[in-house]
Amino acid sequence: MNVKLTETQKIKILNSDDIYVIMQQVLLRENKIDLDREHFWVIGLANNNLVLFIELISLGTVNKTLVHPMEVFSFALQKRAVKIILCHNHPSGELKPSDADKDITDRLIQVGIIVQTEVIDHLIISEKSYLSFTDIGLMSELRNSTKYVPRYKLEEKIQKEAKELGITTGLKTGRNTKAKEIATTCLEQGFEVEFIARLTGLTVRVVENLKKKME
Repeated sequence: MNVKLTETQKIKILNSDDIYVIMQQVLLRENKIDLDREHFWVIGLANNNLVLFIELISLGTVNKTLVHPMEVFSFALQKRAVKIILCHNHPSGELKPSDADKDITDRLIQVGIIVQTEVIDHLIISEKSYLSFTDIGLMSELRNSTKYVPRYKLEEKIQKEAKELGITTGLKTGRNTKAKEIATTCLEQGFEVEFIARLTGLTVRVVENLKKKME
């Protein structure tokens, strides 16, 4: 459901305070009907950060809502938005991100990369306050996550790191530590032990030992 914007709400977003001013008004208006349910919105921005639209993507229960990537990005692509902000409310007033909140943000960041529509923030709001993933450093953390990175992209990243490892000068112990970090990332993503050994220069036995420690 598209949220109709007033002329005063069609502003340029400079920070999280700007978006909260708008979304607090939207929440108060929609809460007249669904006070105790989670709402999940997507805010589309132009290249100059002008608000293009606010779309209600999902209306959930008291503590969760289902969000599908296709629904999040379809309207953004239609409206030619180049970046989006995610926003949902916690009826309890508790602003701490849940594991599910982090997980869906992680996933949508990767989808955004594929469709070239950057996810720049995720706000959790209540009637009186809000929390910004960007402001607390959580967006940066999730951008570094490899959980939803496509396998071919992860292979490219790992191979690049391995190549850099091979030409890096310095102490052998330092290179070995980096090799183990790369190997651990590969193991987390389900790569074969033999492939990891060839990629990093570690022995199969070392990689197998790393795998055992993770189990």
